[in-house]
Amino acid sequence: MSASGDTLLDRLGRFLAGRLEVESSGYEPYTPSDPDTLRRVLEPGDILLIEGNQRISATIKYLTQSTWSHSALYVGDALPEPADGTERPRLIEVNLGEGCVAVPLSKYQTYNTRICRANGLSPEDRQHVVGFMLKRLGLKYDLKNIFDMLRYFFPMPMPVRWRRRAIAFGSGDPTRAICSSLIAQAYEEIRYPILPEITRAPGRASAQSSYSRSEILHIRHHSLYTPRDFDLSPYFRIVKPTLEYGFDYRALTWAQEEQVTKNEQGARERRAEATK
Repeated sequence: MSASGDTLLDRLGRFLAGRLEVESSGYEPYTPSDPDTLRRVLEPGDILLIEGNQRISATIKYLTQSTWSHSALYVGDALPEPADGTERPRLIEVNLGEGCVAVPLSKYQTYNTRICRANGLSPEDRQHVVGFMLKRLGLKYDLKNIFDMLRYFFPMPMPVRWRRRAIAFGSGDPTRAICSSLIAQAYEEIRYPILPEITRAPGRASAQSSYSRSEILHIRHHSLYTPRDFDLSPYFRIVKPTLEYGFDYRALTWAQEEQVTKNEQGARERRAEATK
């Protein structure tokens, strides 16, 4: 936890965190997330991946070679309605400057998102995952650990095999810096696999039949997980809100080809004017 005194390192840490959270201009999502639609589809324990457009997001995307730079856990109605009448927080996430906080779904309505759902999760385990995150609310990131932030300012070219380690580099408690680490730790507690290491049991390496092979799952340390891993995991389903309530491509209304050509021509002319 951070010290109560406001030291030079505290002030420097807040400055660096603020610089990393500056958003890039010109970001436009392909399919903006509608909070009402997300709320109808999401289930407690689901993981929402976010593309993100902050400076730190760009570095995480580079290090993980992925579209997704942030993740949050959906907790449903586990948190009370705010007394001031604002939107109820339904996501728990870890931010570099704030720590572990609860936020509303509308926070990400202008971002590309993806829903990852653990398959066959029992009600008891689902509640355990949600409860784990609720208990971590208020966990602070120690802004005095400057190394954890400086790595995002200088994403040096490095072999792919080292990039995951680069994200975990810094403090001995990277859970406080990386959003996906805390979520991975929650699933680690119920022994649910994300991307486990797989080794063949002794004496089975040369077996030809898949039925005669035995595999041992080794759960990786939670600090090495990134948002991309939930997307790649064979144990998490990708849930797409537009398909959950029925989708009929024949009911779509397409623009006439002439109108599309006219719109494209107009866009080219506007771009040409802007460059003059």
